[in-house]
Amino acid sequence: MKPFQSGVERRRFFQNTISCAVALLLLSGCAAIQRPAVQAEQPGPQIEPAAFASAGPLVIEAPVISGGSKLAGRTLTVQSIGDIQLGDKEVVLTFDDGPVGGRTDSILTTLDRFGVKATFLMVGQMASARPAQVRKVAKRGHSIGSHTMNHPNLARMSFDRAVAEIRRGEAPLRAAGINPTFFRFPYLADTQALRNYLSRRGIVVLDADIDSKDYFKVSPAAVAARTMRTLRQRGKGIILMHDLHARTATMLPDLLRQMEREGYKVVHLQSPQQLQVASR
Repeated sequence: MKPFQSGVERRRFFQNTISCAVALLLLSGCAAIQRPAVQAEQPGPQIEPAAFASAGPLVIEAPVISGGSKLAGRTLTVQSIGDIQLGDKEVVLTFDDGPVGGRTDSILTTLDRFGVKATFLMVGQMASARPAQVRKVAKRGHSIGSHTMNHPNLARMSFDRAVAEIRRGEAPLRAAGINPTFFRFPYLADTQALRNYLSRRGIVVLDADIDSKDYFKVSPAAVAARTMRTLRQRGKGIILMHDLHARTATMLPDLLRQMEREGYKVVHLQSPQQLQVASR
């Protein structure tokens, strides 16, 4: 590299370097998990209806909690978005983009330890690759919803292509024995037409009040601190996290401990249309 001829050249060089670094940081965030949108003329693998019944009944596994759970709050049965009415210091835990190997398992272990339930919004291609893990989440008593098949931005698609993507994302969950009655838009990018379509089908769209921003490459402690800071400001709400990231699994125990110390309660969302889980 040639030496700088002037202070102006030096400043321009460092300004360009900083701009590139910022752009790379943003691209490495939530956009990093975006999968290519599936073209309408390239349908994914078809799951036969008979496969829906092949999974058999699910049995809830009750976790062992020493000393009881101070963090567990009420169970709220919802049939529409309007039913999600949270009181002061009530939160809902949600995890997008899984299931993912040991990371989802680690999160399940932490949730069991604190005696709380969450809602997992699963990407179809991830669920298709790990049907046993989908069932494991359900057996632990957590709610499951869909997050499309390939995580595209539905707001940039035609209505018909977006609906096809939503339907394809549901199929692997149904094959695992789950009726996905919750849904979250990837990137929270929605349209009113799609929200109306989901509502007509009895599917509850979960928005997000508190974004943990765990998709940024920061330390687990920074994720927990940012989430708690936003939670204190709002006082309640639906927390968006991702079981896609190792930092989320790592920071979750600290986050829940902080919420417990400050008197928050975790509300478990349930849908009456969710597949009924058989008891032993």
